[in-house]
Amino acid sequence: MDVLVIIASLTFLVIMAYRGFSVILFAPLAALGAVLFIDPAALGPVYGAVFMEKLVTFVRNFLPVFLLGAIFGKVIELSGNAKAISSAVVKLLGSKRAQLVIVITCGLLTYGGVSLNVVVFAVYPFAAEMFRLSNIPKRLIPGTIALGAFTFTMDSFPGSPQVQNIIPTTFFGTDTWAAPWLGTIGGLMIFATGMWYLDSRRKKAAALGEGYGDNHINEPEPIDPNEKLPHPLVALLPLALVFGLNYAFAKMIPHLYDGATYTITLAGLAKPIPVTIASSVAIWAVELALLVGIVTVILTGYKTVLPKFAEGSKHAISGSLLAVMNSASEFGYGAVMAALPGFIIVAETLRSIPNPLVNEAVSITVLAGLTGSAIGGLSIALGAMADNFIAAAHAANIPLEVFHRIAAMASGGMDTLPHNGAVITLLTVTGLTHRQSYRDIFAITLIKTVMAAATIVLFYATGIV
Repeated sequence: MDVLVIIASLTFLVIMAYRGFSVILFAPLAALGAVLFIDPAALGPVYGAVFMEKLVTFVRNFLPVFLLGAIFGKVIELSGNAKAISSAVVKLLGSKRAQLVIVITCGLLTYGGVSLNVVVFAVYPFAAEMFRLSNIPKRLIPGTIALGAFTFTMDSFPGSPQVQNIIPTTFFGTDTWAAPWLGTIGGLMIFATGMWYLDSRRKKAAALGEGYGDNHINEPEPIDPNEKLPHPLVALLPLALVFGLNYAFAKMIPHLYDGATYTITLAGLAKPIPVTIASSVAIWAVELALLVGIVTVILTGYKTVLPKFAEGSKHAISGSLLAVMNSASEFGYGAVMAALPGFIIVAETLRSIPNPLVNEAVSITVLAGLTGSAIGGLSIALGAMADNFIAAAHAANIPLEVFHRIAAMASGGMDTLPHNGAVITLLTVTGLTHRQSYRDIFAITLIKTVMAAATIVLFYATGIV
């Protein structure tokens, strides 16, 4: 019965998201509905002490990353850098390879520090134009952007500044470059398989005579072919800086402190506040790198950026707040699910999986599916089971770097169910519905999950890290 309550709650949330309702509203309703069946008296206390507490914790930890990532993405868009990068990729690969161009552009942006939650805002106008000119159905755009932004550069490739690659560092004491060869090979497998799937979908649509389509909503303004764009190297500079400085700051910051803990002793504080440095380094490094990236874009494109910055930054901030609240609501929802008796049964069942890496991967991807959030599933799973994973790693003589990489990749598996915040944002911006385009997003999700499993097999077969 307890497990059925969790399943019913999740089903309700998925249906509401699929029908276009906000998870910010329905995540707490779904969570409290489950509590109502278990212990009605706990309704108020659980909402305040569990759901809201976890929601606030998530916002406290990750709002700056979402905010800076959104502003970085916006100035990349305002400066014309996103168009310049896309144009350069088109010249390199050819205009007939629209899907490949968009996947690579999304990959460059997310790997360079633009938050995956806001990449769609920068890429969609160019994607719509390319798909229209290539007569590829618009409904395939979300799946294409999902492959480029939500998969190999999100959590597979080493050094990714995305949150999903940062969270494991706080539990395993690793850095964002953990298991570089394993992550790179796993990411390339995802890219190759995903492109094969997208191309097969395009060919099938062409065989049926289906083109871009008519009567779409949220259509962007046509791109001016005569628009003067920055040089591609100038456009890539901020991305390269964010990527490189993320690594440099992660190495430099610990040397600025004498120990693992820094105690804030400002005179106005009622009592000293200890801060654990190790768990914050990766987040601070990304934030500092993004700040440098933003300043670099403004300095190199000030004539284009500054006149539009005030209005553009407002839109970026609004988008980042929506994205962080979507994820935070799902995180709070997951925390409530984790507190229910049925979750204990699920967790114990998952712990019974004997292989430590498979145990970790299955646990995280199941919880990511339950919460509809890679970040939520990853945080909850590692928060509850990290000590067990670390003990298993030592017992099996498996580097914690491998546990980091598999954890990150597994979080980006079944997280993209219909109630996922990034999925909802992607469909909203492109003006499409779950019914039109979710099939392809889910297919990319399945590919990602299978390739995470293949990466585990690769490690055991070769020992590569």
